Amino acid sequence: MKIIVSKEIEQVCPEFVGACVEAQVRNTSYHAELWDEISRLGDKCRQELTTESLKELPSIAATRRVYKACGKDPSRYRPASEQLIRRMLQGKELYQIDTLVDLVNVASIAYGYSIGGFDADKFVGDTLTLGIGREGEPYEGIGRGMLNIAGLPVYRDAQGGVGTPTSDNERTKMTLETTHLVVLVNGYDGNRERVMANAEYLKELIVKYAAGSDCNITLYSTKE
Repeated sequence: MKIIVSKEIEQVCPEFVGACVEAQVRNTSYHAELWDEISRLGDKCRQELTTESLKELPSIAATRRVYKACGKDPSRYRPASEQLIRRMLQGKELYQIDTLVDLVNVASIAYGYSIGGFDADKFVGDTLTLGIGREGEPYEGIGRGMLNIAGLPVYRDAQGGVGTPTSDNERTKMTLETTHLVVLVNGYDGNRERVMANAEYLKELIVKYAAGSDCNITLYSTKE
């Protein structure tokens, strides 16, 4: 996939850096070892964070700042990484969906970046552009129905929006039939090294739990 960061994102977050992880995969409904990893991660989060200190994690704080700069309330439309970690801190179980969704959630919790996972065969065209949602722009969030994405950062393919830091789109969601995976790590804090580390961790999870092959990582940013 070719990924373009628009000028409107550059204006609100000149330091943005992202990573695209692309791979051939085999999805399954459940992976016990992955859920052991999720359990250990939950214990670590509860030892180190509270629902208030969570907002100060650099990766989450930067995403919240960009939401505000774009005109969106980050407490009403929480970034997905914040939603996931808050759920763990509140002692609630994470939703178990399938192995691809679950491993993307693990990677997001581990680093605090909002991460989008997509069935790449459902994209229209070979280019994604990161911009800002517009008033009245149609967008069906996964499990959320129609979502008002005005003021949210959004990736668009040739047909329209496919992913925001709050929720990805039903149209391009991963399923048990997904074999061509694209995962996008969103670093609104501009920490290139940490974004790359998150991408490498994703690659490890994909190979270990989803029989990943032909796995490539590409960094992209406002500077490129």
